[in-house]
Amino acid sequence: MRKFKLNVVSSTRLAMAVPALIAAVFATPALASDQYVDTARVISVTPQTERINTPQQECRTEYQQQSYSQGNRSMTGAIIGGIAGGLLGNTVGRGSGRIAAAAVGAGVGAIAGDRIANSRPNEVVTRNVPVDVCYQVDRWQTVNTGYFVTYEYNGRTYNTVTAEHPGRYVDVNVMVAPNRYTTSQVSYIEPGYRRDDQWRGHRGHKKQDWKDQERDGRYDGDNRRYY
Repeated sequence: MRKFKLNVVSSTRLAMAVPALIAAVFATPALASDQYVDTARVISVTPQTERINTPQQECRTEYQQQSYSQGNRSMTGAIIGGIAGGLLGNTVGRGSGRIAAAAVGAGVGAIAGDRIANSRPNEVVTRNVPVDVCYQVDRWQTVNTGYFVTYEYNGRTYNTVTAEHPGRYVDVNVMVAPNRYTTSQVSYIEPGYRRDDQWRGHRGHKKQDWKDQERDGRYDGDNRRYY
């Protein structure tokens, strides 16, 4: 008879343990972190600006003065002077002396004529010449790099930087997770099964004999003894 009771108790414990295991499995996602999207009210928006330089090349036409010599050495004076000197020397002397005098007169006349013709210095002429000149010019400009946003959510103030103006509200990601110091436990007590501390003094009388323990139903079937 006791053996039959042992089998019944063991089957009952197994049947009760299965629902407990299933409940623990389905309860696990509830302990995991959860995340959702909500909206927060914008308190202030401050544009973020930055000064940047974009150099560019610019070219323009300028006029510069250039000087050059306009005159060249002329041989006309030497030629005319040589002819005149030769004619003059030809009138002097006779025979071979006349020829020598003509030659000397031509030489002297050429030298004199050249000095007379080129006695003035070369004329220096100055004029304005167009020249293309290029410069590197700085181009500074102010650009918008974003917006410094202050917003309020759940009574607390936060800051962030956005690329565009957020408007009156911003979307925020909210994550809910248990504190790392919190320990969650899932326990299960089988019906009809009592611990010793729960039975202690439960019936208001002390254990008298084995029959009293048997009536309490506290029979350990695994060890085949009462306790």
